[in-house]
Amino acid sequence: MGFKTAVISFANKLLAVLFYQPIRNFKTRNFIEKTIAVMFAFILLVIVWATIGAISRAWEFRDKDPARGALVVSKDPLGDQVDEITYLDQGWQPADSLWFYNVSQGSNLIPYDFFLVLEQKESRELFRQNQNILRYRYLPQKPTATNPDGLPLGMALDTYKGKRYMGYTCAACHTTQINYQGVGMRIDGGPAMADMENFMVDLAAAMEDTLENQAKLDRFVDAVTEFGDYSDREEILADLQKFALRVESYTIINNPRTATRPLTTYGYARLDAFGRIYNRVLEHLVNPETLLDAMSRAFTPAEYAMVFAEVEPILNGDEHDHLIERIRSVPSLSGDDQPSLKRLVKLRDEIFNPADAPVSYPFLWDIPQHDYVQWNGVVGNAGIGPIGRNAGQVIGVFGTLDWQQKKGVTLSSILGGQGFDNRHIEFDSSVNIRNVRRVENQLRDLYSPQWPGELENLPDWPEGKPVLPAIDQVKADKGKVLFRGYCEGCHENINRTSPDRRVVARMTSLKTMKTDAKMAENSVDWNGYSGIVKGKYADAGVGKMLLERKAPAASLLTIATTNVVTTPDPDKIFIQRWAERVFDFAITFFDNEVKASIKEGNYDPDSTVKPLQSLLSYKGRSLNGIWATAPYLHNGSVPSLYHLLLPKKRPGDPDDGLYRPDEFIVGSREFDPEYVGLKWQGYDGFLFRTDIYGNGNGGHEYASGHSPQLNGEVLPALNDDQRWQLVEYLKTL
Repeated sequence: MGFKTAVISFANKLLAVLFYQPIRNFKTRNFIEKTIAVMFAFILLVIVWATIGAISRAWEFRDKDPARGALVVSKDPLGDQVDEITYLDQGWQPADSLWFYNVSQGSNLIPYDFFLVLEQKESRELFRQNQNILRYRYLPQKPTATNPDGLPLGMALDTYKGKRYMGYTCAACHTTQINYQGVGMRIDGGPAMADMENFMVDLAAAMEDTLENQAKLDRFVDAVTEFGDYSDREEILADLQKFALRVESYTIINNPRTATRPLTTYGYARLDAFGRIYNRVLEHLVNPETLLDAMSRAFTPAEYAMVFAEVEPILNGDEHDHLIERIRSVPSLSGDDQPSLKRLVKLRDEIFNPADAPVSYPFLWDIPQHDYVQWNGVVGNAGIGPIGRNAGQVIGVFGTLDWQQKKGVTLSSILGGQGFDNRHIEFDSSVNIRNVRRVENQLRDLYSPQWPGELENLPDWPEGKPVLPAIDQVKADKGKVLFRGYCEGCHENINRTSPDRRVVARMTSLKTMKTDAKMAENSVDWNGYSGIVKGKYADAGVGKMLLERKAPAASLLTIATTNVVTTPDPDKIFIQRWAERVFDFAITFFDNEVKASIKEGNYDPDSTVKPLQSLLSYKGRSLNGIWATAPYLHNGSVPSLYHLLLPKKRPGDPDDGLYRPDEFIVGSREFDPEYVGLKWQGYDGFLFRTDIYGNGNGGHEYASGHSPQLNGEVLPALNDDQRWQLVEYLKTL
């Protein structure tokens, strides 16, 4: 008997023992025996499933580095001084934090090997070098079990369709560090200080510089080749050109528009996440019909004829997805000359909206307990809402979107609300719904940080290092009375560790709150081409909205995320991907204790005439941990809690009064325990100017006698002693 024949014979015998014989025996059994057999098989399946899950979880949470990978870098670009890093008690163990930092959600920014070896523009220093990472205020990490290459905190390995990528995790935008007299306090779930805007601009420039510099390119190719993920030099060059163009296009799409409405420079600690998510959705909805329509509106007849001649072969091909990326390489839109740039800008302005409403990164503790999330309450948190919300976030941070129009219907398209037309869109993507769901579950155990002012309550505090000044309890007790009168109507006080805690968003209309309106207005005003979803219906809260040639960007995002989450992972086998998706839906729906409810507060409700009207408001949430989340207001326009209790200077106000600063510096992590904020002057950081639309620091002036409470009453302005009392109480939350 030959070896091959022996193997086949053994396999047949094994199958007979495991499957064929039990099935034959099953057919001969009576009803009771069959029932017992089925129950036994089900129990065995559950045990196997649970065992696999336990082993998988143990493997993923194997990283127990007590320092949680934190790396002290001696030389900080903005002059911060840190000797040691510590963590406050927020309910997570080191393994929990490290899993949160490194678990992939399907973000594919650039090939993983590229990020490891890419050099900075006009330098041989690596782009990922620690000082450079600190320059963008991301947090450097040392190598650990789940981060063997020591990527910056919140940047992780993702694998999609057999290829490795570096992408973002939630932690990149929602982990912060506060420094005090040489101690860096890492805050899980806190608002990052990151400058993603310039990180992306410089990343594109570094790749472009590599392509243009032969010696740099040779070093890059040699280094990438050593990893073994690429077969030859030409494959590396093709991907480098593709991703350089992709990242550059991303920065151009979100760049300034016109002199009449300039893009607000973000600086540190802010990002227009929704604006950029909207634009990524609009980019991948474009089909040939949409592109030609946009070109006819953006170009003169002569320009249209020139560009059309170059893009016609692309439009007549078999593939009609990723059109924006593919037409970027045609000469009339990619040349270095001024006319090419002008044409590109015209087309960009026709298809995309300016991402010009940067807001502070929200802090994540208590997020699973919210009824509505985001600064203007745009996302409901009931049912499977958390999956859709987080899927949208992954879309915004470079999830691969393989959306295509196809004939026929599928189960995914029906579940996604596309109906039974003989044309559907497949919303395949790299978004890892399983991990998105698990991150949300992990956040349930995250608590807000408490003011570290008592050494006896801080067992892990570095020996010999000073803690923050102890809270003046007499002053704080007086502040508590003021809080009840001035703040508690919108900011309910909750038990930070209670498993039964709930956070109700108290919505306040822009007309009443009078804080900078750009973020809320953009969420309502921005429209975009429907493209591949034209003629479909999207849920608008008060009913279904037919998506015509152009539709609200918020509705296009809704239908996109709905279909992404109902489309199983394309790189898994059929049974596995559907079993996992059904399981994730069921767990999220039945385990989510947040139920659908009406919004609370003083706002203009949605109607069939204005279905997005309630978004023209901002929410108040519980303020536990607020001391660790500077700068303040939704757009980060106030540097400290004390300044937040001051009025904005108005025309006619005396020059010698106390007012919120019209300019301050952002970027330092050095903490000011008196004013309760970060260092805001006296160093070379980002100059925050509040006179720019989008950066306004007015409104929310309840303590200054200018803003009415929810019941319409305007309380008298606090005096300076009362302001300090209220600040002292806010430290205790």
